This record gives sequence, C-alpha cells and structure tokens, in this order.
Amino acid sequence: MHAIAAACQRFMESARRHPTVVDAALAMAVLAFTVPQLAYWARQPDGLWVRLVLTVLLLAPIAWRRRFPLQTFAFACSVALIQWALNVTLAADVALLVYLYTVASRRRAPVALLAAAVLEIGVVLAAVRWNLAGTWAQPLAERLVFLTAMVAVALLLGISVRVRRQAIDALTDRAARLERERDQQVALATAAERARIARDLHDVVAHSLSVMVTLSDAAALKAGSDPATAERTMQQVSATGRQSLTEMRRLLGVLRADADAPRRDPQPGLAALDELADQVRATGIAVTLAVVGSRTALSPGVELTTYRVVQEAATNVLKHAESPTRLDVEIELRPDAVVIDVRDDGAPCGPSRPTDGLGLFGMRERVASYGGEVDAGPMPDGGWRVRAVLPMIGDRARGSLDA
Repeated sequence: MHAIAAACQRFMESARRHPTVVDAALAMAVLAFTVPQLAYWARQPDGLWVRLVLTVLLLAPIAWRRRFPLQTFAFACSVALIQWALNVTLAADVALLVYLYTVASRRRAPVALLAAAVLEIGVVLAAVRWNLAGTWAQPLAERLVFLTAMVAVALLLGISVRVRRQAIDALTDRAARLERERDQQVALATAAERARIARDLHDVVAHSLSVMVTLSDAAALKAGSDPATAERTMQQVSATGRQSLTEMRRLLGVLRADADAPRRDPQPGLAALDELADQVRATGIAVTLAVVGSRTALSPGVELTTYRVVQEAATNVLKHAESPTRLDVEIELRPDAVVIDVRDDGAPCGPSRPTDGLGLFGMRERVASYGGEVDAGPMPDGGWRVRAVLPMIGDRARGSLDA
C-alpha cells in the first residue's frame, strides 16, 4: 500500500509539473471513448462528418481549459447546444464534465454552481429530446438521475480539489511566512550579538590598552634608574597584551561561528575580578576588592554584567583620572539586587573625565537590560564614583546577556 501511495504521489507531482501533457492525454482518452461511435457512423451512408466536426470542437478546447476555464466551458456548451439543435448524439459530450470540473476547481463555489446549473439544463434538454426520438432505451427518469449524478460528481470533485489546493496554498504561505519570521529573528539575534560583541571588544581593548600604556610609561621612567623593575613591568605589559589578544580572538571567533551553535566558552564573572584587580595594581594603583553576600543565586549574565561594569570603571580611572593612587571596589550581593560601588581618588571631573562616553553608554546599556541604573560622577571630597544597581527580581534579563 505504501508503494502504491508513493507511486500515486509521484504521478500527481509529475502531472502538476507537466499540465500540457496531462491535458493532451485527457483529450486522447475522451477521443478514444468516442471512437466506437464514430466507427459505427463511418459505416453509415451519412452523418459521420457532422459528428466528427462536433467531436473535434468539443475536445479541442481541453488544451486551454486551465487558462480559460469559463471561456472553454461556455464554448463547449455552445457546441452542445448546436448538437442538440441538429439532433446529433455524441459520446464526446463527456468532455462537458471535464469542463465543469475545471470551472469548479478554479473558480469560486457560486460560479461553479452556476456552471453546474447550465449543464443540468442541457441534461434535461438532452434527456427529453432523445427520449422522444427513441434513441435511448432507459426511461426518462433513470436517464435524468444518471446524468445528474455525473454532473454532481464532476462538480463535487472540482470543488474538493479547489478546497484542497487552497489549503495547500495556505500552508505554503504560512510556512513561507514562518520562514521569513525565523530569518528576521535570526537577523535580530545576530544584530544583538554583534552589539554585545562590540561592547565586549570596547571593554577588553580599552581596559587592556589603558593598562599597557600606563605600564609602558612606568617602565620608561624606571628604565634608567631601575632596569629590573622596568623589565618586570614590560613583562606585565606583554602578559596583558597576550591576554587581551586571547579574549579578542574568542570574541571575534563568535562572528565566524555558526549562529545556531551553542557557545561553550566561559564568560568572565565575579571570580575573574581578582585578576582584574591585579592588572590595575600592576600600574601602581592600590586596589581593594570586597564582595559581600552569596553568589549562588547569580546567573552567568548578571556575573558578566557585574564584571564589565567594574572593568569599565577601572578603565576610566586609568584613562581619565588625574594622578589616582587608590581604587576601591565594593560589590554587595543582596537578595533583590546587586549593588556595585567603584571609587577612586583621582582629580574631580574635568575635561578629561567624560560622563557620557562610549564606555559609560555601554555600561548603562548592559545594566538597563536588567532594569537597573548607573550613576557616575565626582564625589564631594574629590575622586570619582560609579554606582550601579542590578535588580534581581525574576532575573528579568537572564537571556539577554547569557547568550
């Protein structure tokens, strides 16, 4: 049964791809149905040519029935009316059912019902006339029932094919629409990922370059008086540069990776803050780091955001602070929020301490994705403070940065 169903499916698909061949085969099948009648009239003294011409006129429009269903149906009905007026019976009248099926399968139900009504009128006229002429042996009622049943079958078959075609078209449109929506979602996700990568690249490059520049300046100052210290400082510059290159390769590798592939590379979190503090200490700034509270309830996204906020705040100290000597980082892990407080003792806000740069914008964007806020500005007694609050209610943005 499965093989038969598969063969039928292949046949239907082939028929849809070659409609002209199907119509030609259909016309030949109807013509073969009329051959016995034409052969009979060929042995009669007259009547063959009229029947032959009418048969050709009934069968020829089958080639155009798909493009012009109503026109070919009307033409065939006109030929049948001429046939009725000439009192000529034709086996080719079965083609009228083909034209009715075509109309029902390609036009709306009201049009199909009207075509069926027209054909039914022809059925009544034919049954009545040729019953009086004594050409059929069956009673009038039986012929009417038989011919009407054939009309109904052609009508219902055409309507069912049209309904099925509409259902398939609707499913195809829905599938295409879902595919477009999926592509749009992928594009949006890709754009969001690229924006995240851009923020991470800014954080990584800005921080690492700031550390390297500060260390290089210190090494240059110590090169003459303390070569050993200068050498150790340059080794720290080299280590920071290699670490920065490694993280940049990891980030840029995401751009080349399959967008649907899960990311397995670890993201920096609270555990990486000690290493970040050591990098800043290497520049000569005293760093204190305090993390208060339980870390068990934090998602990777919250930890990453916390790390990036501290990293950007430290980068701003290295890039913009005037003569800083101390950096205090305090992170309080509350049940309902994460509070990040970063303070330095650099000079008050001036032209070199921007409050709306790209780094602070990215910081605010990260924190805002969790419904939080960032406050950055000078302190009354000198120095600079960055304070960020990440609400933990429902962990609303867990998926926005975890990816």
